[in-house]
Amino acid sequence: MIEILLLAFALAMDCFAVSVVCGVIERRPSPRTMLPLSFDFGFFQALMPLLGWFLTIKFQSFIQAWDHWIAFAMLAMIGGKMIVDAFREEDEKSMRPEKTPTRIALAIATSIDALAIGITFACTGYESAAQLTLPLVTIGIVSFLMSIAGFLLGSRFGEVVNKKVRPELVGGVILIGIGLKVLLEHLLQ
Repeated sequence: MIEILLLAFALAMDCFAVSVVCGVIERRPSPRTMLPLSFDFGFFQALMPLLGWFLTIKFQSFIQAWDHWIAFAMLAMIGGKMIVDAFREEDEKSMRPEKTPTRIALAIATSIDALAIGITFACTGYESAAQLTLPLVTIGIVSFLMSIAGFLLGSRFGEVVNKKVRPELVGGVILIGIGLKVLLEHLLQ
């Protein structure tokens, strides 16, 4: 159980970081944004290892070869859009964490690397989906809770940050940085 919790916290770190950015952008902790965002992050963090586990037999080499590029591209596109938005008027900005397409794109982008965990599960003796129930539920719950914590933290300091810096600029740089981290980790292995 300790290994599963450590794995869940490791996977939730990207969700936490992106949730902080979303909280800064939102400026106020709105349950209407925070809860769906956190749910999406938790759901996709749990879904991707399951998907990776299912796809391992047929597509293992393809998934491992491209997952880091997909995550990088998605995070770089969203981050780049945020940087452009930082220099637009308030009503022209498109990085809206409350919008479903944005939430889903962020959730998928931050969970792409969890596909590799599913591959690992398949290679380490998890032979049925039933055996994956505890790890996947744990990953989903931890990611959900870490996303709430990140959003609240970002919201709490959002007012201070918004007065001194452009949060979309900072958020865009952070998302691109996370994407680069994912890419470099996989390329250097």
